[in-house]
Amino acid sequence: MKVTFLAREFPPHVYGGAGVHLKNLAHELARSVDVEVRCIGDQDVTDGRLRVRGYQAWPRMWEGEDKLFNSTLGTFSVNLSQIRDHIDADVVHSHTWYGAFSGFMAKVLYNVPYVATVHSLEPLRPWKEEQLGRSYHLTSWAEKVALENADRVVAVSADARREILELFNVNPRRVVVIHNGIELDVWKRVESRATCKAYGIDGDYILFVGRTTRQKGMVHLIDAMKHVAPGVRLVCCTSAPDTQAVEEEIAAKVAGQPRCLWINTLLREEQYIELYSNAALFACPSVYEPFGIINLEAMACERPVVASAVGGIKEVVVPETTGLLVPPADPLALAEAINRVLHDRDWARRLGLAGRKRVEEHFSWTSIAETTKGMYQELLNERSPTPG
Repeated sequence: MKVTFLAREFPPHVYGGAGVHLKNLAHELARSVDVEVRCIGDQDVTDGRLRVRGYQAWPRMWEGEDKLFNSTLGTFSVNLSQIRDHIDADVVHSHTWYGAFSGFMAKVLYNVPYVATVHSLEPLRPWKEEQLGRSYHLTSWAEKVALENADRVVAVSADARREILELFNVNPRRVVVIHNGIELDVWKRVESRATCKAYGIDGDYILFVGRTTRQKGMVHLIDAMKHVAPGVRLVCCTSAPDTQAVEEEIAAKVAGQPRCLWINTLLREEQYIELYSNAALFACPSVYEPFGIINLEAMACERPVVASAVGGIKEVVVPETTGLLVPPADPLALAEAINRVLHDRDWARRLGLAGRKRVEEHFSWTSIAETTKGMYQELLNERSPTPG
């Protein structure tokens, strides 16, 4: 069996959860099947049964006065290049809208079964029009065409599946839930504090990790700090701002909260692991989150989690067992939950240990890859039914 992935992110160019997901899924699947990744970038790597090929946007796409359109049009040019190179896979599998249009074209041109994984839904992220202008409606169109024509649509949570069925004309039998996972041998608690020392972090702190976007709710967490017990800092690790306006809005919030340290740059994996491991707790105040791999990362590092009760987070964090869930965009409720965890450190430790146990039992990439491979085989069987 051979699968070709079509996506935006793949190492070393990873900036969000979709890239982390694809990296781990591709490597795990490559233990037993041939895997090709066609992504945006300059990669040209072969590692055993894994082949990675990067594609660049056409230079013409970056010209013109309407700069807001360049990213979307550039992605479409990459999609065309990805599909122009012959595909000999048994299954084509796209991730996010960045690979959706090429996935749909692969199905049509090469008559190959097509799977689309949804990491987030464009109609539920209207703030992206600030970033993309009117071309946001093209990204939504590409997603719609792909999902309504895919042979299987993978939702990363049951909540995401419900949203797909509400927003798109898709047969429910074609929509399956396969969760994200975590590298258990990589993401685990460590004792080292080199990263804390490098950034002058001493004493107790609350950790936030996420992209600089309205979706992640960082402003609500900063507002919550007005009600959090004294003597505890907030450390926010962000990257890849959606727009300069969003970055400036967050900068103004940070400037008004002296207990907030903003690390606004992409860190190395081992640095994030150190920051998770030494935090008093992890906070995920997202207003929209189909899954939220960051919560798995925190739980794998034995940290209690305080998070918004939205999307797939509700399938990851178990209230009163691995952490606490609160209403989204509610700084006071967020602060009250944080204070509960900070007040009882023995309980916080038990929450963290239970979180580690939960990710070990339910979110290993080995089991997720096996489930995905089984879905591929099911599609191939549908194409070639057993005689008689």
